[in-house]
Amino acid sequence: MDAGAAPSRLPCTVPGGDSPAATAGTGAAQPVRVYLVCASGLEAVVRTVPSADGLPAERARQATARALLNQLLARPSEEEREAGFASHVEPPLAVSGPRSGDPAGALRLSRQPEDLPGTALSQLVCSYAENGVAAGDGTVVLGGPGDYPVRRYSCPAEQKERPESPVPTRSAPPGGTPAGTPSPTAASPQGPSSGAASPGEPGELEESGEPGEPSP
Repeated sequence: MDAGAAPSRLPCTVPGGDSPAATAGTGAAQPVRVYLVCASGLEAVVRTVPSADGLPAERARQATARALLNQLLARPSEEEREAGFASHVEPPLAVSGPRSGDPAGALRLSRQPEDLPGTALSQLVCSYAENGVAAGDGTVVLGGPGDYPVRRYSCPAEQKERPESPVPTRSAPPGGTPAGTPSPTAASPQGPSSGAASPGEPGELEESGEPGEPSP
């Protein structure tokens, strides 16, 4: 009796994915790894973006952040879709540099990070963390257009396995943390009841994507 096709799993692998084709245009290009959704987790695919070589360090970092966001906003290629890849990052969404008073390495999105779908924020943070957009302590410092302060987001291995879960965050002190300063470890569920950081001190890691309320 014909029972139909045998069950199959999404391959989550793009043929030739480790050897990206050059981007359109005559400018130099650089390979990057962006995280797309496949089989309920995050998997990296290799894309190419315009090279930021020759730009001052901060401008290069912002240019890379914009290029990565554009890659996540773009519709996956036919080969990527056939392999099971999709992106939950949807327009309108833009990224810009820090405001006055933001810590070093901060980026501002056109939407509050916590208002993005959980998987979309995971895609963005994990893609930024692997491509030179992270701050000196390895976190990705993001804020939105509102008055909420920026926060430091991280992308541990568990986040790639369960991208819909809240992205680990901690408050970013005004002015930033000098490179090489150890970052706080994760707080236990029995830790301090308030997740907000006092001025000038790093906050505790939180397993929540909700924006921190400013300290009184």
